[in-house]
Amino acid sequence: MTTDRRRKLGSRGEQIAADHLVRRGFTILERNYRSRWGEIDIVAYDGSQIVFCEVKSRLVNRAGRDPLESLHRRKRLQVRHMASEWLATRSHPRAPGLRFDAIGVTLTPGGELVRLDHLEGAF
Repeated sequence: MTTDRRRKLGSRGEQIAADHLVRRGFTILERNYRSRWGEIDIVAYDGSQIVFCEVKSRLVNRAGRDPLESLHRRKRLQVRHMASEWLATRSHPRAPGLRFDAIGVTLTPGGELVRLDHLEGAF
């Protein structure tokens, strides 16, 4: 898959994930936060917790692979570093809790949603 197609797939998956969170009552605080550690896809607030979301998107029938298979230990650690930096550099609601979620999005080649898996407290 070319870089441009991969970027479009990721962007489409992130938009679907953000829409999903909004439908569930979350406020999106930031998308695509970049730091020296990398990028946090979505930072959201549910009224009691700040939630850092890693979104993984795949095309359907991609060798039967689940989008969340690629959420390795190294990536989870990287997201935690970025979350620390985000909390230190951004104004945000005072929240008694933090959570790290993973959202897997499976799409057709035309960009239609096939499946969405939202794992709360994934890591």
